[in-house]
Parts: sequence; C-alpha cells; structure tokens
Amino acid sequence: MKQAFNILLLGASYGSLLATKLALAGHNAKLICLPDEVSLINKEGTLVRMPVKGREGLYDISSKKLSGKIEAIGPDQVKADEFDLAVLAMQEPQYRSADIKNVLKDLAAAKIPCMSIMNMPPLTYLKRINGLDTTKYRDSYADATVWDQLDPNLMTLCSPDPQAFRPPDEPINVLQVRLPTNFKAARFESDKHTAILEKLENDIEAARFDTGDGLVELPVKLRVHKSIFVPMAKWCMLLAGNYRCVQQNEMRTIREAVHTDLVETQEVYEWVSELCVSLGASSSDMVPFEKYANAAESLISPSSAARALAAGAPNIERVDKLVQSIAKNTGKSLQSINETVQLVDEWLEKNRAQ
Repeated sequence: MKQAFNILLLGASYGSLLATKLALAGHNAKLICLPDEVSLINKEGTLVRMPVKGREGLYDISSKKLSGKIEAIGPDQVKADEFDLAVLAMQEPQYRSADIKNVLKDLAAAKIPCMSIMNMPPLTYLKRINGLDTTKYRDSYADATVWDQLDPNLMTLCSPDPQAFRPPDEPINVLQVRLPTNFKAARFESDKHTAILEKLENDIEAARFDTGDGLVELPVKLRVHKSIFVPMAKWCMLLAGNYRCVQQNEMRTIREAVHTDLVETQEVYEWVSELCVSLGASSSDMVPFEKYANAAESLISPSSAARALAAGAPNIERVDKLVQSIAKNTGKSLQSINETVQLVDEWLEKNRAQ
C-alpha cells in the first residue's frame, strides 16, 4: 500500500484543480473555503472539466470517483499538525483576513511546509533569493505582515501555469480548465520536504482516469525543479499578457494583449526575463517567448486580474508593481511596464473611491 499524504489547500476555486490531480493520484486533500462552498463540496464533491489530448470535447472529473478524498472545511476547523503539506491557492489579498492569518500562524507553529500556487510570490519566498532586500518590496503586498510569521526554509513557489476558470452559469464547485499546462514547483531548501513534492510528482504522472471506455492520462502534471527561479518564468507572462489586458476604459483579452503589438509584447517579455536572470536565474529557467505567444492564441478572455478590476475589486495581486520595484532597485525601468502599473493603480483608486 503506497503512502497517502494529507494536503491542506487554502482556496477552493483554483485549488480544486490541484486537489483533483492529488486525489486522482491517491492522496487526500482538504480545501479551506467559504461556508456555502463547504456545504456544496462536502455534499456533491468538486467537478473539474478538462480537455484530454487526442480526444474530442471536455472530460468531467468528479472528486467522488477518485481514489483519494477531497473534503472542504472552514478556516476554524484546521488542525495544522494533521497535514504533510499546505498549498496556498488563494489570491494574495485574501490572506489578510484574521481567520486565514490564524491558519498561517498555526501552520508556521507546526512547521508544515507550504507551497504557493499564487501568481504573487509570498514575501517569505523572496527571502530565498540571495542579495534581494525584501524590506523594499513590502508595499507591493496587500498586507506584508502576513508573510513575516512563515519560515523561508519551509516555503516554496509553484508556477500556476494551467489556466482555469469557474464557468459563470455553473455551480461554485465546478472549475473548467482552459489551458492544461503543468504546475512547475521549485524545490524546498531541505531534501526531506522536496521528497514530498517528488513523490506527488511521480504519483500524479502515474495516475490514470477511468472514462468508462478505458483509462486515460489526464493533462496538468506537477514538475519539481532544482532552480528556485523556474516558477518566476510566470512573471514574464503576467507582465507581457495578463496585466496588459488592463486598458484605460475597458479590458481586452490576453490574446489581444499579446498579439495586438507583438514587438512591444516581446520587448516586455524579454526585459522581465533578463531581470530574472540578473537576480540569479539561468536563461534555461525561462520559457521561450515564441512558446508563450503560441499559447496566448487560445486565451480568449481577459486575465483574472483584469476581470477583478472591471468588477470593482479594491485589491488585486500586484506582480506588476513588484516587478517594477525590483527592477527600479537594480537601476532598470521600462516605459511599457510603468504605463501598465499606472493603469492598474488608476483602476484600483477608482474602485476604492466607489
């Protein structure tokens, strides 16, 4: 009998994608979520809809049919020492709430390794980069104090490359995968905690889903990397695509943001890539621009950050501002990025005023 890990995921929307992959591989996942999500998920399970290579249409993956167990709980029900790993799967501003802060405090006290699948790297993780003075970047976070209680040795980052969304006309336990790429995790400082990730990687790789007419390999794998910079390849994509969806009076799709002016997009992308290399990344840690531009062809809606701003959100994740600040401290600046940061600032000011 193989060992099953117990994994806590903070956030049930995007978190349900990774939870489904873990449960398919025989591991158990508990999702921290809102009361209405808790009751629905515990009654009906989660449902992740995804494409499968070489097959028509989308497959419905119901958590009720998986060998591992997916449950939902409220933040006040967390017993930190029951878990082998915690996954941070909510938007960064959501960690400010008192009950989530308490969960993080308990995870820190129990010394549970944490893997973030946020676009915004926890400030704790940035402390693992040699020579980066993280005190200079606290104002890029909704509440930087949240991250002070966690140990950089117990924190890793996993690039949330797969694109998924909750279909607006479906119940809140349904998630649809738009771009079924892989999660790319950096190793932990210790071999012991990295071994947990490597076991999950191997078990997810080996897992198969029974469609009723045969076993299939599902997309979206977990890949573990030695370099702590591999997940930061996402920064290039976010600055070249996601944040450039934000326009003066409206939002455009990621495809439009990338392909309307491909020369400018490539300039932004490669400038951010060079910034990551200047921090210690190797160029092989980064994703080639052409690969990203091709993937962006299928991204026909605005980014989640742009949709949140359009819906009136007073706070969003500010990877744009973080990258701009890190660059500024190394004497670098790019006009296109400055304009994007200013546009996001203006939308947030407008939303907060309302």
